[in-house]
Amino acid sequence: MPTDSHDLRHHGDAEVRDDGSHLVDLAVNVRADTPPSWLRSRIADSLTGLAAYPDGRAARAAVAARHGLPVERVLLTAGAAEAFVLLARALTVRQPVVVHPQFTEPEAALRDAGHQVGRVLLRAEDGFRLDPGLVPEDADLVVLGNPTNPTSVLHPAGSVAELARPGRVLVVDEAFMDAVPGEREALAGRTDVPGLVVLRSLTKTWGLAGLRIGYVLAEPEVVRALERAQPLWPVSTPALAAAEACVSGRALKEAAEAARQIAVDRAHLVEGLRKLGVRVVGPAEGSFVLVRVKGAEVVRERLRESGYAVRRGDTFPGLGGGWLRLAVRDRGTTEGFLAALEKVLGGP
Repeated sequence: MPTDSHDLRHHGDAEVRDDGSHLVDLAVNVRADTPPSWLRSRIADSLTGLAAYPDGRAARAAVAARHGLPVERVLLTAGAAEAFVLLARALTVRQPVVVHPQFTEPEAALRDAGHQVGRVLLRAEDGFRLDPGLVPEDADLVVLGNPTNPTSVLHPAGSVAELARPGRVLVVDEAFMDAVPGEREALAGRTDVPGLVVLRSLTKTWGLAGLRIGYVLAEPEVVRALERAQPLWPVSTPALAAAEACVSGRALKEAAEAARQIAVDRAHLVEGLRKLGVRVVGPAEGSFVLVRVKGAEVVRERLRESGYAVRRGDTFPGLGGGWLRLAVRDRGTTEGFLAALEKVLGGP
């Protein structure tokens, strides 16, 4: 089991918690100016039914229809983070492996459940791209993000599917896939990949981090095992209303347009960073970018003094202290940030 000093439970919200109200938030990968008014209205309307216990059947059916799957392959969860805990506690595995750098909660959940966790570290020299041959053959649980947080690398679906083996559970975290135009390279909805478990989050694109809603797509026997590990009524009535709304035709159209705008805004951010001589991992495909700068910790603190919060990178296995993650924001916010960063980099 790795025993290094990475703080696996450090997440972007820590950068703006407590004293962060005065900061422009580039640390948390939630789309700005969300949830939209129509979604807030749908959630508010659900409050009249709070006296009844939550009934997830309609939301589960809606998610299943969105991906062309039977309902037996869908499990609704209190955000994708709950799914990692369920997988760690409900599945009988001997050799779990997490592909890093990536979201650290899967490894933290596995450790908390008593598992010894192997790591596969993708290299900066290779652009943090997946090499399926690096994953040990005896791994019976493999966890990978796509596109990966924090690198923003989008791995080819074929390369990810190569990791599937008889007797292996392949967990693909697609929490940011709806920020990719066309959701290219997605495995959600695939039933031809043995042992595939896809996790989706509705909190990032729709600004629902405080509501906690996500879902798992997997073989029925895996869904049943995870469901047995859940408490009764694990997803609240407002979260169920949000889930149903966020997979509607209207929502999918809006999310697709948001993904196209994110791509435009990301390109503007990357261009500005490179003009400043900042190394950007690319091609970036998510709603965030990973950058390498000299003296990253000092840069992060000086950016805070200038009113901008960014995510430290040294808590991710496979990254050192020279890395920062930046959320993609609108052009005006980016211009302000780049101006502040230029002053920080040019300062003593």
